[in-house]
Amino acid sequence: MTTPDVQRYVEVCVPLPLRQCFTYSAPLELSEQTRAGVRVAVPFGRQKLSAFVLGEAETPSTDMRVRSIAAVLDAEPVFTTELLGFLRAAADYYLHPLGEVLRAAAPALATDRVRSLRAGGFLEKGETLRGRSVATRKLLFARALVQEMPEVRLGDQQRRALARLIGVPELALPELRGDVKSPRAVLRALESKGLIALEEREVSADRFFEPAVARDVVPEPTPAQATAIAALIAKLGEGGGFLLHGITGSGKTEVYLRLIAEARSRGLGALMLVPEIALTPQLVSRFRARFGDEIAVLHSELSEHERHSAWQSLREGRVQLAIGARSALFAPVAQLGVVIVDEEHDGSFKQEEGFRYQARDMALLRAHRTGAVCVLGSATPSLESYHLSEVGKLTRLVLPNRATEQSLPPVTLVDLERHRSGPSGSAYLSAPLHHELEACLRDGEQAILFLNRRGFAPSMQCRACGQLMGCPACSVTLTQHRREQSLRCHYCDFTMPIDPTCTSCGSRAFRELGLGTERLESELRAAFPKARVARLDRDTAAADGVTALLDRLRRGEIDILVGTQMVTKGHDLPGVTVVGAVLAEQSLAFPDFRASERTFQLLTQVAGRAGRGSRPGRVIFQSFQPDHYALQFARTHDYLGFCRAEMLARKELGYPPFSRLVAVRVDAGSADETKRRAHELADLAKNQPAVQSGVVTLMGPAPAPIERLRGRYRYRFLLRSRDRMALRAVAKVLVRRIDEGLAPARASLDVDPVSML
Repeated sequence: MTTPDVQRYVEVCVPLPLRQCFTYSAPLELSEQTRAGVRVAVPFGRQKLSAFVLGEAETPSTDMRVRSIAAVLDAEPVFTTELLGFLRAAADYYLHPLGEVLRAAAPALATDRVRSLRAGGFLEKGETLRGRSVATRKLLFARALVQEMPEVRLGDQQRRALARLIGVPELALPELRGDVKSPRAVLRALESKGLIALEEREVSADRFFEPAVARDVVPEPTPAQATAIAALIAKLGEGGGFLLHGITGSGKTEVYLRLIAEARSRGLGALMLVPEIALTPQLVSRFRARFGDEIAVLHSELSEHERHSAWQSLREGRVQLAIGARSALFAPVAQLGVVIVDEEHDGSFKQEEGFRYQARDMALLRAHRTGAVCVLGSATPSLESYHLSEVGKLTRLVLPNRATEQSLPPVTLVDLERHRSGPSGSAYLSAPLHHELEACLRDGEQAILFLNRRGFAPSMQCRACGQLMGCPACSVTLTQHRREQSLRCHYCDFTMPIDPTCTSCGSRAFRELGLGTERLESELRAAFPKARVARLDRDTAAADGVTALLDRLRRGEIDILVGTQMVTKGHDLPGVTVVGAVLAEQSLAFPDFRASERTFQLLTQVAGRAGRGSRPGRVIFQSFQPDHYALQFARTHDYLGFCRAEMLARKELGYPPFSRLVAVRVDAGSADETKRRAHELADLAKNQPAVQSGVVTLMGPAPAPIERLRGRYRYRFLLRSRDRMALRAVAKVLVRRIDEGLAPARASLDVDPVSML
């Protein structure tokens, strides 16, 4: 038996919803390896778990039974001291169990460690940890051997392929598929004539690295860009928070690139967060053109082995730049010197399940803890970020003009009460919009129509009794998807055939209500039969791929693109001159105090897609509420005007950024049980001194806007206060009660909630 004076004890955190940590002994042979940030295999009750070492533990009392660590699973700590400290601070701020936070942030185990874990009995049946080799494939690359079109006889397909190749370093075979038929045969024919060289190479199957990208020529910055770049570089190594407020097309990305380049030259790493990595292949290409392929692109399609490899490359400093969506916040970038959050206003930076963190806010915290420069960039900053710049917690940098010669496009606001249907007869294509599309097509230009609702019709109504076809598990109507001949719930994914029977009266006669992107696409095809119309939403993105659709648009193969908010995500589309928001006020109907802000942001962002190339753009907003201030300020591209109006309303009502919120959500299979438990928690909050004194306001409880979701009934209430510490004190009381258990109900806390649904 090992004597107590030589036995080593460590504090271990298990990846379970428990708020306490545990003491284990480290066998002498493992003592040197059990450092803070390392994963270990431990017996826990009757389970066997992988867990995280937090550091040394005090020697336990002699009557305490201490179990021993069974194995060390990492050769090196997965969390550096900096990252582990940051994650502990994040868990504390969001009142979330540390073990679950660490599990969310940790990479997959390396393959050999997984085998050891399984062999030792520490991998339970059904667990998903597994290693896979890096996915690669062979790809054919073509390079032109001539600088101009030769005086030789070539077929149409050969001439077209050679024209694409001249003037570029090389092209991969898939890049030619949209231009020529049978590209492999065409390339072999050109090779036989000595006009091109072909090479087959092993490449990563990661789609972000498939096409070769030529190095770019660094452009001269505009005066505003130069000022912003100088201000940011001056803080490298010292740290500081900045709000980069640049209008659409003002060149925020070039500012990011210059800052990162300077950081890399000083041996500093950089981390860039984007709203949805799947929607930003063009952005990744720009970074590859500037920095080469020494970039870790973190996205959901990576295998666990690839994710682990990327993690190791960053951890060891072999790669200095990581790009990804919100979870990339936890990337172990060595010598972190720059943190960038692009489109910082986007709601997708908030994790809505499990560990409910706001990546934008945590980016500021991580940068502050490491002394890094943090840049929040947007054309339409969130009111929270703008307020931080107003009170001096962020330095505001402004890019007031587009980087090109074009100015922001003029916006026409069409009142749909006055302009019913246009020449096509469609109630959603007014005469002004129809005529703009006609002119656009006549001049060989491109258009985008924005409608933030997918499907053909948002609901179907029984003609006999008026009953709406609803989801059996959620308090929402079923959306008709005509192409797949189904009715679908966009919340739980329940699907049924499109030939329904009314559950109320048995009738089979239904009318379609409302408009979705699929129906708009159909009406555009009927109105403009010669136009090439395509659609970009969650349905087509899954089937056709976002990158492929946008590449077709850039190559001029699409005349009109219909899309949801996916078309607003910062895409640079030089051929687009006309943008239309079909139902501009649609998002105002959400039961959310941020509805006006989101509407203004969406409209401003989508309007910014017009006129980014050599031709001027024009924009049309169609609305039944044209006088709403969010639409009026979006019409004039007046962010500051909107900001002043919205801030005034928020201040009067006591909403963020002038207060802080904690949302408490309860759900259960029974409506009565949900209500009972919600009132129990609300009553507990009411009895707290901060609530009784009015320092903390309790709003609710009440049924959630979507009262039933996935078969469970939902209630919620809000805690609001200007005093953060008083708010946390009340929230901690509720956390302790929730941890005791409310079965069969479940409850959760959301600090700084974004979604009010």
